[in-house]
Amino acid sequence: MSDVYAEPTTAAGPTDPATLARYTTLRLGGPAGRLETAGDAAEIVRRVREAEARGQAVLVLAGGSNVVIGDQGFPGTVVLVRSRGFRAVAQDGDTVTVRVEAGEPWDDLVAATVERGWAGLECLSGIPGSAGATPIQNVGAYGQEVAETIVAVEAYDRTRGETVRIPAADCGFTYRGSVFKYRDRWVVLSVDFRLTRSPRSGPIRYAELARALGVEVGDRAPLADTRAAVRRLRAGKGMVLDPADPDTRSVGSFFTNPVLDGQAYELLRERAADLGEPPHWPGAGDLVKVSAAWLIDKAGFGKGYAGPGGVAISGKHTLALTNRSGTADTADLVALAQEIRDGVQARFGVPLHPEPVLVNCAI
Repeated sequence: MSDVYAEPTTAAGPTDPATLARYTTLRLGGPAGRLETAGDAAEIVRRVREAEARGQAVLVLAGGSNVVIGDQGFPGTVVLVRSRGFRAVAQDGDTVTVRVEAGEPWDDLVAATVERGWAGLECLSGIPGSAGATPIQNVGAYGQEVAETIVAVEAYDRTRGETVRIPAADCGFTYRGSVFKYRDRWVVLSVDFRLTRSPRSGPIRYAELARALGVEVGDRAPLADTRAAVRRLRAGKGMVLDPADPDTRSVGSFFTNPVLDGQAYELLRERAADLGEPPHWPGAGDLVKVSAAWLIDKAGFGKGYAGPGGVAISGKHTLALTNRSGTADTADLVALAQEIRDGVQARFGVPLHPEPVLVNCAI
């Protein structure tokens, strides 16, 4: 099944603004002032311009897999991005550059690149959402990030009122961030990815994935095997959307892994001396990335930990906060997130930061 949208829409034009919950994977969120769909890049731009001409705030929403919308909803215009398709726009030696429309289902795209023998996205299999959201978040998993393959992003610049192509070097990619995140200046219309023609994956960097494939870290594996292994691992953590599994009613990882300087990491080690060495990975320079899942679990918030109103930590993965009951409010989820954040801060002195975009709510 395609897992891009919480509820697909196909026809362009106004749709029911009564609730945004149906358009988010959390199944949370209040009403929109106005709700419209856009089937291609030109229509996305037109819908945004029309809303601005009405003096309305604009929220651009695609897969709804990385957003938390408050119970009050969004009082302006919500534009649902439903553009589809991709095509090769350049070929050079062993590489091919693929231009992907913003609303193209991400996992469908990854499947298509693997089938064509184009390497570079295989470890990002199973991630819900749309292609246009990936540069915003600098989506990454199992040792790959989209920043490694993105050549350019085509976006509508709301400040200048024109469509621009932004080279990857100007996208400000960081760990789970970019110049597009937390800013409404740019509306992503398409993304260019440069992929490698190869029947085998890039070097496997993630130990868990290497074990699943039966290879050593740094080895390569067949593309199809790599994709299948990643999807199995994600499904085992409730990270592949499944209507029958309430653990997938989430935004995936709710908190980013903290990145600490040397002094902060040593303080963490002191506070965690009774628990052993905190799981960590080297970051840029002297920085150290620490496992948020470990911090949450060791602070007393294990898998299945229940919050108010039917929200809970996933029973499969400590980083996922779920609308397990299907009847919770966003306020319930926010309360659980705040409890976890404050508990980790009190126990380890490490701040946690939310990974999804928060709309009309705060943690």
